[in-house]
Amino acid sequence: MELTGEIAAVRDGQGDPARLVGEFRRAVLLAPLADGPGGGLMSAVQGGIRWFYAFTDEEALARFVQARGAGDQEWEYLAILGARLVDAVVPMVDGPAGVAVNVADENGSMFFPPVAGIVPDAYAVDVDHGDAA
Repeated sequence: MELTGEIAAVRDGQGDPARLVGEFRRAVLLAPLADGPGGGLMSAVQGGIRWFYAFTDEEALARFVQARGAGDQEWEYLAILGARLVDAVVPMVDGPAGVAVNVADENGSMFFPPVAGIVPDAYAVDVDHGDAA
């Protein structure tokens, strides 16, 4: 099953979280590029977590662009594996980071938070890193 199907199954209470993460890691996602200084991938910070936006196809990205009122603009994006986002991009962030997939789709979005099993353990917020407080 493809990622959108796994998202639907999990949201319906019928999915397997491990299969969902596997499909996420194998999926080629479209990550919009940020404008302005520094460029990079478009993201937002919510609740102390940096969320990278990613979309399963151009239609999902277009819905996001429309929701932001920028439908008349052309948006550049990077095609990237979900695994590359969490294994290579997340470790480059100063602080916790995850991936928000298809955020403009009310019933088709899914968040992949910075927890063990999704991001590398060294960057997971739910792993004891042995830091003294």
